[in-house]
Amino acid sequence: MIVTCSLFNEDNVQIIDSAMNWKIALQKASEPLLKANIITPKYVASMIESIKKNGPYMVLTDYFALMHARPGDGVNKMGMSLLVSRNPIDLEGKPVKIFLVMAAIDNTSHLQSLQKVISIFMDTESYKTILSANKSAIVSMFKKVKC
Repeated sequence: MIVTCSLFNEDNVQIIDSAMNWKIALQKASEPLLKANIITPKYVASMIESIKKNGPYMVLTDYFALMHARPGDGVNKMGMSLLVSRNPIDLEGKPVKIFLVMAAIDNTSHLQSLQKVISIFMDTESYKTILSANKSAIVSMFKKVKC
């Protein structure tokens, strides 16, 4: 039996045209996790403060930001959400189209899931699919990931 990851689904993948600024994009990206009580508003505030304090270090590659804060701080359980913008949003001088919000309860329990997700982002064709901002294609692609 093949078990598939349910990290990304119709509920926690969002597509937007753009946002006024990165804070608004981050808030929007965090909404599915807030609604599911996976994170609290404190976690969103911690992510914003981390960027203000440390700069755009969460932008890992062209158009991609892995948004996170200290594990456990405002996190009720491990989870991720994905926001894709059709147009780049400035994050402290770096253009971002993909906001991947990661909530971890500790320093290690999320690593296996994160590794699987990042491997998809590292695949050129998969990355192009995500950048295309086609929600059904993105959700379908992540459903194929074996846990």
